[in-house]
Amino acid sequence: MLVSRIRPDRITTLPGTTRSAELYERALALLPGGVNSPVRAMRAIGRKPIFVERGDGATLWDADGNRYVDYVCSWGPLIAGHAHPRVLAALSEAAARGTSFGAPTAEEVELAAEVARRVPSIEMLRMTSSGTEATMSAVRLARAVTGREALLKFAGAYHGHVDGLLAQAGSGLAAAALPASPGVPAAATAATVVIPWNDPDALTAACAAHRFAAILAEPIPANMGVVPPREGFLQQLRASADGNGALLVFDEVITGFRVARGGAQERAGVTPDLTILGKVIGGGLPAAAYGGSRALMEHIAPAGDVYQAGTLSGNPLAVAAGRATLELLDAAAYDQLSATTAALAAGLAAAAADAGVKVGVAAVCGLLTVHFNSEPVVDYAGARGCDLDAYAAWCRALLDRGVYPPPSQFEAWFPSLAHGEREVEQTLAAARDAFAEVACR
Repeated sequence: MLVSRIRPDRITTLPGTTRSAELYERALALLPGGVNSPVRAMRAIGRKPIFVERGDGATLWDADGNRYVDYVCSWGPLIAGHAHPRVLAALSEAAARGTSFGAPTAEEVELAAEVARRVPSIEMLRMTSSGTEATMSAVRLARAVTGREALLKFAGAYHGHVDGLLAQAGSGLAAAALPASPGVPAAATAATVVIPWNDPDALTAACAAHRFAAILAEPIPANMGVVPPREGFLQQLRASADGNGALLVFDEVITGFRVARGGAQERAGVTPDLTILGKVIGGGLPAAAYGGSRALMEHIAPAGDVYQAGTLSGNPLAVAAGRATLELLDAAAYDQLSATTAALAAGLAAAAADAGVKVGVAAVCGLLTVHFNSEPVVDYAGARGCDLDAYAAWCRALLDRGVYPPPSQFEAWFPSLAHGEREVEQTLAAARDAFAEVACR
């Protein structure tokens, strides 16, 4: 994991955000770093965080009344935009019946049925309250059914903050991964092997050296920025898992229901054994799930002996928001989202070229990243080698012009169905000025 390279004494306040600055000072005394999730602090781009007052469609308003075209969109759940009327109506109706019961509801069954219709690899699913929980539980299930402990993951991929997955590569393919955070015991990552993304030779070598319970992958990584798989790499993951006797687990917390109706596995034509879902499935409320074949999922308690539970799993509000969101995602919606993403990507690339700034724009329906690098980024090492200072300066310039990008190059932009031609044009106009400003650094 990378931490901010910008010194705290050089972190500045966005002009016109006096109230946000006041709230941040108060928050620093009550919340670690002033936030409840690190990236929100904006330290990677050298700015104090913006405190948000409200959102509508593709627009955010901060505590000072400033407006922004929002490309964070709560880090992915809000594929329909902020405060969509149908999602709000579903939430209001559900809340009127009660916020949580700790008992099964018909709505949970209907959400599971809709997921199964969209994702053929999922015959059964179990809901959780976060992607971290779902990933932890999917890994436990894989270890239980295979009788193995070793896990293969990829450098730069983020699968939640569970100890065993906060791992970075050791000294070689045969070495155990090293903890990527203080407080993570070496024993927690000892069964995790980390290799570079998009590296067929490293994959072959790792599978020759270990008998894995699971190969865990984001089918389109979006936590080192968007770094699509090379042609045939996902197919190699499937073949390698089969040859190794491991389960192939796709972490589609970000890509699920965003890049296609059935997620990245639908786009690639590759079927995993287990799928992890999050973000969109909760429609902006805390929800996630993991699922797979009936034969695998019936190992989970109470059908089987693999334990997993949660007080708020499948809570009525998240289920209602998730169902309402999925109902909006028909073929026309994906055509629209794909066109919006393509227009943004092409416009950003052209704006950079016109300013003489070398960038690579990686994009897939509903996701994009601007890498400040002259060469295409194909793995985490390439992402780390980008000009992060230039990205930070560009982000600051965009914020100054009313566009709210992800405040880290290692996060994706999340265009939504609420982003139309007006928002795209406003974004590209701001980007042209921002690239020109970066070119003059």
